[in-house]
Amino acid sequence: MRLSIRLLAALLSLAAALPAFAAPPITVFAAASLKETLDEAGVLYERSHGAPVRASYAASSALARQIEDGAPADVFVSADLDWMDELQAKRLIDAKTRRDVAGNALVLVAPADARTPGIALKRGVDLRPALGRDGRLALALTASVPAGKYGRAALESLGAWSKVRPRVVEAENVRAALQLVARGEAALGVVYASDAQAEPRVRVVARFPASTHPRIVYPAARIAVSTNPQAAAFVAWLRSPAAQAVFRKHGFLPPK
Repeated sequence: MRLSIRLLAALLSLAAALPAFAAPPITVFAAASLKETLDEAGVLYERSHGAPVRASYAASSALARQIEDGAPADVFVSADLDWMDELQAKRLIDAKTRRDVAGNALVLVAPADARTPGIALKRGVDLRPALGRDGRLALALTASVPAGKYGRAALESLGAWSKVRPRVVEAENVRAALQLVARGEAALGVVYASDAQAEPRVRVVARFPASTHPRIVYPAARIAVSTNPQAAAFVAWLRSPAAQAVFRKHGFLPPK
């Protein structure tokens, strides 16, 4: 009898402690380039706020379409303003929670073991010699994925797009383009600086001047239909010193 009472007391004590650890997970739809950063930031947020963060990564365009179709997300973090603007215009995000949380730079990468020399990205540059006879230039989808759109804009600004267009291979997102270069299946690739930092099998051979493409901005917002009590708080926390330190560590620029 005494054992049963002790067991009951222990169970009641455990039950009383459970609410502090029972916060529902925050489901975050985030641009593929954010994987390492948000994985680390999510762990940090759970330790400090008690709510686990579960992130799903893909191209911002694909995630925005999933949200439009009713996918169960609490937070969206896009790699450009356009896709967030589209969701806001359709009232699918809570505009009051929207925050710019990071920036980035655009770089040209080659396989780490290739002998590709540094390239001066100036007006009139021709990338074909660096590609060799059969080499390809990897970009994310240039019509829809932010990294691909930025990359095409930069190449057009430099007068290089028309020359290199027949050699371009487009991937579903920036990380897929990065992997084409990392595996040696593309001689060059246009990715974010943070992507290049995350992949030891590539090296940066040039950095695109910021003036050649639209400013790279990562906005975040709570999904309008989310009922998660910590969704808005998580978005706001991404601007905190602790979160911003994680962004910097992984090669992102501060938001402006």
